[in-house]
Parts: sequence; structure tokens; C-alpha cells
Amino acid sequence: MADLAEENATPVWRSRMNEASDRFKALPNNKKVLFLAAVAAIFAVIVGAVVLNRTPSYKILFSNISDRDGGQVAASLQQMNVPYQLGEGGTISVPSDKVYDARLKLAAQGLPKAGGVGFELMDNQKFGISQFAEQVNYQRAIEGELARTIEAVGSVESARVHIAIPKQSVFVREQQQPTASVMLTLFRGRLLDAGQIAGILHLVSSSVPNLPVKNVTIVDQDGNLLSKQSGPDENSGLDQRQLGYVRQVEEGYVKRIEDILEPIFGKGNSRAQVTASVDFAEVEQTSETFKPNSSPNPSATRSQQISEKLNNGAALPSGVPGALSNQPPSAASAPITLPPGAAPGTATLSGQTMGASGTLQRDITTNYEVDKTIQHTKMPQGGVKRLSAAVVVNYRRMPDKNGEMKPTPLTPQEVQQINNLVKEAMGFNTQRGDTLNVVNAAFADAEVPATLQEKVTDYVTSNGSSLLKYGLLTIAVLYLLFGVVRPIMRDLVKPPAPAKGSEEEAAAQAAAAGGRLLGVAGEEGEEGAAGHAGGAAGGGDPREAQMRQYTTNLEAVREMVKSDPRMAAQIIKEWISADE
Repeated sequence: MADLAEENATPVWRSRMNEASDRFKALPNNKKVLFLAAVAAIFAVIVGAVVLNRTPSYKILFSNISDRDGGQVAASLQQMNVPYQLGEGGTISVPSDKVYDARLKLAAQGLPKAGGVGFELMDNQKFGISQFAEQVNYQRAIEGELARTIEAVGSVESARVHIAIPKQSVFVREQQQPTASVMLTLFRGRLLDAGQIAGILHLVSSSVPNLPVKNVTIVDQDGNLLSKQSGPDENSGLDQRQLGYVRQVEEGYVKRIEDILEPIFGKGNSRAQVTASVDFAEVEQTSETFKPNSSPNPSATRSQQISEKLNNGAALPSGVPGALSNQPPSAASAPITLPPGAAPGTATLSGQTMGASGTLQRDITTNYEVDKTIQHTKMPQGGVKRLSAAVVVNYRRMPDKNGEMKPTPLTPQEVQQINNLVKEAMGFNTQRGDTLNVVNAAFADAEVPATLQEKVTDYVTSNGSSLLKYGLLTIAVLYLLFGVVRPIMRDLVKPPAPAKGSEEEAAAQAAAAGGRLLGVAGEEGEEGAAGHAGGAAGGGDPREAQMRQYTTNLEAVREMVKSDPRMAAQIIKEWISADE
């Protein structure tokens, strides 16, 4: 009973593992060695394939580094116990998981120095240094600081700055402006846009006194001039920025036309090209306009001047002193008329009253404001002066009488509709001089997409060596699995065939157990004993007799259990008690 409980408590997988272990131990030594060798070979093939296809574990730490800085970096890496590899072009590589840690630690040590120094040159000035040497150190310090600042740009790997500062003169006519040259080494595959180049130009120009932007030159490691692309004084012709803007405007119009025609004719059945004439001229206009003179009442008075002359008595002597000047005046030759409103007794502006025989002379001068308009207009750059568009539409595919799809040209009404539709999409302006030409023509047969067979053939042709290598590895693994490992595993899983002696012993034990159970059962036991005796007396093969006896006893036991289960249970209890 305890053995049965222990067997029931043991997991199935453990019992199977124990059986497999026992069967493996029972194998011949040659099969054991062959099985272990096959497993080791499969493991070695898998590990080798993984190692061969694994990405390199080393990553570039610094590239294009000078020999002096490279030696210092290598010495520091040795002190930090970081393995490294030296490559061509001043490249130092370290394990990929230690790249950033090594960069931070080397940066704390000031490595690499990149061959440039900054204002630390001014820290250890020697006593008695000449003014020329001091000026040179100052210039070197400015160049080093500018190079460090420019290297902070993401696309710039290294930079060198050269500044030419002329000697100052007391004469204004002989004064010269400084100049600067910048040499940039960009990371592989990276470029500087116009905004970044302009930023570097103004950065250098603002760091040196009296250095204009036009005197700064920037080149890359390939000798390409970069500063010309965004120079503010390059007004002759179109620069790269303006050409890019024109291309962007044209692509925008093309996209509008194709987007509105694609839902009608399908993708790839329409083509459009647009040429844009863009005005990049910078125009500033100032105009001053004078309006016609208006009536005095609504006009604004700017200034007024009044002059009066009053004479209340006889005329004062005048003329050249002498006898004639002392004679009385002659009679008036014309009537004296007073100005309107200047009657006798009229008060003047100064408060005097005009007498009966007095005269008053008044002059009034009034200045009015003149209407004028001053207008200052600055025309924007980048305005479209003229558009020229060409559109080609493919024939429609319509079924003919036989039901076959054939290209069919569009009707004139449909072409006119397309013309009107494209005009609205592109903002057609007749006053601007825009032109549009829509053509309906049959397109050449489109390129037939490659079939699966062609794709497979191209891939096999281009990757033949790799496929051959992996194919041989796969064949070797499959042979080891199905030719060596599988037969041995089959022997381990299949239960061993019982030997002849064990079969006879099992039959005898079964016969004895059946006889025992039948002996307890009574009549069935007597019949079983008689049958056993008859079988033994009959002669023949004892093994066959035992098997027949075993079968007879087994059938008798089954019938007894069916007829009287309680007796069978009682017999089994007695057996268990006897075993205990």
C-alpha cells in the first residue's frame, strides 16, 4: 500500500525522466557517445550562427582624433581598465556598453583637447612678456573659444577658426576691418542648413570687434564654400535658399493639381508640372501726394499776419529836405476812400481811434495748411509673378463591343472641365499672365510589378553565398536531429521487450495468483485446479500451457468479481494485510 501511495505521489514527468535516465544508462557506450556528440554539435552550430550574425560589440568613441590626443585618451582608458581598439583615421572604439561612461570620464579630464586652447592661455602669463606676444595669445584664445562654441553645434564634429586682426591706425582712411575664416569638419552624413550657417556667421562676427558678416568665410572639410549660401550681401542671382523656395512653391502647385485629378482618373493617370516665376526683388517706395486747393472756410489756418497804419492829422512833411518840403500840400487829385468798416471813430487793433480826417491802412496775410499724404511702402519678397502649368491626362479605359477594356480619349467637354478645374486649383490669374495647357494622351504601359517568382529569384541571386552557408548549417542540424538524436530518443522512449525467462515467470505468477483466488472462491477454484492439472497432464509446451492457464484463471477471476464483488474486495484486503 505504501509503494502504491509513493508511486501516486511522484509526478508523472519525474517518473518519465527516471525511466529515460535508466534507459539511457542501458544503452551501449557507442550510442551514448554518438548522442552526446550530436547534441554538442547542434549546440555548437547554433552558438556559432549567433556569434557570426551578432553585431560588433565595439562602438566608436572618438574619430579623426590627433595622434597626441589619441595617446592621452589611450593612456586614460588603460587606467580606467576599459578595453579599446584603434582603427584607421584616428578612430578609437570601446565596448558599446561603456561608450558614454568613458566619454564623460574623459571629458572630466579635458580629453580630447582637439588641438585648441581658450582663455586659459592668459592664466599663466610670463613676467616681462612683449605686447606682440600678448596680442598673439589673446588672438589664439579668441580662436580657441570660438572653435569650442562652434563644436557645440550638433552636426559639427570639429572646427578651426582663423582671425586676422589688422593693426590699428590713427588715420581713418588707413583703417582696415578684421577678417575671419572657419574650417568645419561635419559628421558623416550630416549637413548644415542655411539657418545654422547664418548663425555661425553672426556668432563669429559678434565675437570680434568691427568684424562685419561679409568678412567671415566658412568652408567644410571638402573645401565647399558654405558662407555664400546665406550671405546677406549676395544679392546677385538666386542663392540656394531662394532656389529651394521656388522649388517648394512649384511642388505645392503640382500637389494641388494632382490631388484634385487623382480621385477622378485614379492614381498614376495624371501628370502635372508647374513653372513659377518668383520675384525676390526688395522694393521700398515713398510717395508724397498734394491735394487740390480747397475753399478757405474748411481749410485749416496755418498762420495770419495783420499790419495797420493810422494817420489822424495832416500829412507829415516828407521828401527831400529843402524849400519844397516846407510848402503846404496841394489839393487832392482823387477822392479819399476809407477801407470797408474804417469809418471815422473806428478803433484800430492797437486801441487808437481814427479821426474824421484820418486814414487807416491795414494789410492782412493768411497762410493755410496744404493737404499732402506721405506713404512709405515696402513690397514683400517671394511674390509669384507668373505661373505656367502643363497637365497630361491619360485615356479612359472603356469596354468595347467585345467587352475588352481599351483606352478611349476624353471628349472636348471633359477636357474643358478639367481645364476649368485645374485653373481653380492653381489660382489661375489672367492679369498676371498665367498659362495652362491640358492634354489628353495615352500613357505608355505602366511597369508591370515583379512577380513573387522574380522577387525570389532576385533575392537568391543577390544573397547566394549567405543562403548557401545557412543552408549547409540547416542540413547539418537536421541530419543530427533526425539521423542521430531521433533514433536514440526513440530507443529511450520505447519500453524494453521482456525476456523469455521473465515472460515465463510472469505467467507462472499470474497462474499462481489466479489459482489462489480461485481456491478461495470454492467451486471456481476446483475447476481452475482441475483445468491446470489437465493442462499439465496434456503435455506440450509448458509456456503455452502456462499462458492458457493464465487466460483461464483471468476469465474466472473476472466472472467472480462481477458475480460477487464483496468477496473479491475481502480477498484483496486479506492480501494487503498479509503484505503488511
